[in-house]
Amino acid sequence: MLSVADAIQQLTASASLRVGLEQIAIEHCLGRVLGADIVAPIDVPPADNSAMDGYTFCYQDAVDKKFTLPLSQSIVAGHAPESLLKATVARIFTGGEVPRGADTVAPQEHCYEQSGMVALDKQIAKGDNVRPKGQDIPCGARILSAGRVIRAQELGLLCSLGIQHLSLYERLKVGFFSTGDELIQPGNKLQAGQIYDSNRALISGLITSLGMIPIDLGAVPDNLNSTTELLRQASQQADIILTSGGVSVGGEDYLKQAVQTLGKINFWKVAIKPGKPTVFGEVLGKPYIGLPGNPTSVFVTFIILVRPFLLKSQGCSQLNPRIHKSTALFSRCGERREVYLRARLIDQGVEIYTNQSSGVLSSACWGDALVIQRPNLQINQGDTVDVITFSSLGLS
Repeated sequence: MLSVADAIQQLTASASLRVGLEQIAIEHCLGRVLGADIVAPIDVPPADNSAMDGYTFCYQDAVDKKFTLPLSQSIVAGHAPESLLKATVARIFTGGEVPRGADTVAPQEHCYEQSGMVALDKQIAKGDNVRPKGQDIPCGARILSAGRVIRAQELGLLCSLGIQHLSLYERLKVGFFSTGDELIQPGNKLQAGQIYDSNRALISGLITSLGMIPIDLGAVPDNLNSTTELLRQASQQADIILTSGGVSVGGEDYLKQAVQTLGKINFWKVAIKPGKPTVFGEVLGKPYIGLPGNPTSVFVTFIILVRPFLLKSQGCSQLNPRIHKSTALFSRCGERREVYLRARLIDQGVEIYTNQSSGVLSSACWGDALVIQRPNLQINQGDTVDVITFSSLGLS
């Protein structure tokens, strides 16, 4: 079996950009992947401006006049000021442009105005409360690099530069289907031996959380010809193919054979728990990843193995989840495989769900994180452990 690290390395090394570029209006860019570097076309702010309501003046003039100067103008945000008259002060409001000839702003609460004269705060220092031109972003600076996922804060930053359209990578199309005679869809009555297919909804949600396009190809019975034909259809409709179930060693598991008929298998079985029988290969020129059938195995293997592969194929630069540290509120013996424990963070540390079976999807709903238990590592209560939070994956 491949180690988790080796499986991730093989997956990401073989992943390549599988989408083109398109121009999108800024209001539709949230969650999309930037396809070209952004260089600032202007300074932000475009001119020196006041950080607060107060009075702006030339500091040396104030020193010469013992910090008492006549009022010559009033400046509000959005209006260009006149140059400041020598040895005068201007009333200025937050965001107002500091006029030529001024270099300092004194807060209004520390000044006193009477009969057209302003007594300024003598404790002020030269340059105080002035936000200089280009303080946030200097013109010509590279502010965002290709591969960055656009969040709300990036949208605000880009709009502050007057940018209206972005060059983005097209959304990756990920086709998927479930396998198994036992599967029926919600809304139908369960018969003996049947279970509801939860994996397709789970996979669709996970793909959507990455800003990609899920293509639900349904479910296929345990039949070699049907499985082969659905894989063929998937290769025509999607950039990447995922399946759940049918990759174990059972006599009715046909996916491996179908994949080998249409392409090849690069690896099968990873030393991960849950999710050991994970397959990576190719179907008619399209990357293929086969996940186990148990829903928690799908959840974990998608996060740990599939997610970085899809992100790189989408053009993302940040592939691996962030690992946080927390204090274990449990003890657990080590295992030969790398184990991903469904867990929940509380004030004192991190606790794990009682039942860690691969069929217990409720553990992922109860929790908000995965604890990583490295192979053969004994965890004792009070130890520092590695944690991947669902919020860092966009799954909170």
